[in-house]
Amino acid sequence: MATGRTHRPATRSRGIPEATVARLPLYLRALTALSERSVPTVSSEELASAAGVNSAKLRKDFSYLGSYGTRGVGYDVEYLVYQISRELGLTQDWPVVIVGIGNLGAALAGYGGFASRGFRVAALIDADPAMTGKPVAGIPVQHSDDLEKIVSEDGVSIGVIATPAGVAQQVCDRLVAAGVTSILNFAPTVLSVPDGVDVRKVDLSIELQILAFHEQRKAGEEPGAEAAAGGPAGASGAAVPPAARSTEDTSRKGPDGDMPAVMPA
Repeated sequence: MATGRTHRPATRSRGIPEATVARLPLYLRALTALSERSVPTVSSEELASAAGVNSAKLRKDFSYLGSYGTRGVGYDVEYLVYQISRELGLTQDWPVVIVGIGNLGAALAGYGGFASRGFRVAALIDADPAMTGKPVAGIPVQHSDDLEKIVSEDGVSIGVIATPAGVAQQVCDRLVAAGVTSILNFAPTVLSVPDGVDVRKVDLSIELQILAFHEQRKAGEEPGAEAAAGGPAGASGAAVPPAARSTEDTSRKGPDGDMPAVMPA
């Protein structure tokens, strides 16, 4: 069986933009749901709506894959599922290690979506000797002293860090030195990695803070709110000219006109 150590997705060599790569899993999730309902074809408008993007952007994204729908018919669902899965490298086995088996690590270990999407939890690793040998989600936890051996024997190229922030960089360094080239970081810290190593950061607190920002903005835009405050105002209470507000809104958008999400570390 192929492993992530010897096979890499072809997206970079084919010049697919990172913004498109980030949307491919959204399309795949929507297509998988359609496939499970035995829907044979889907229009770009229907698929875009299900994925949460506009149809023009979807068609542009699919053009990078060499996939064009049939006018009046749409896209073949099963073919697109295969095509996107292949592009993302999900038609092969990707062994993953999870380091840090606290509440979050244990929850990740029990997540059933890994196996159905091409990822196999090869090992669970923790520094607490009391955890060694303890089964979590049916997998015995191994001690962090054996991290390098585990990575080598299982051909692991993807590591998940769910440790406290204070030890995350040390764990990251060991994973990279052992040969791991992609890291999913749940620790609330920014990791430093050498060129050739990809890091994706998941920080729930940042996502909540972004939602809080939007909630505050929506509250300020309620009818009568500006009038009560004497017109649109900045943090100092002074009126903000419309041009200034427009510039602020535009500068916060990403290259595709989207509001930027949490950036990878």
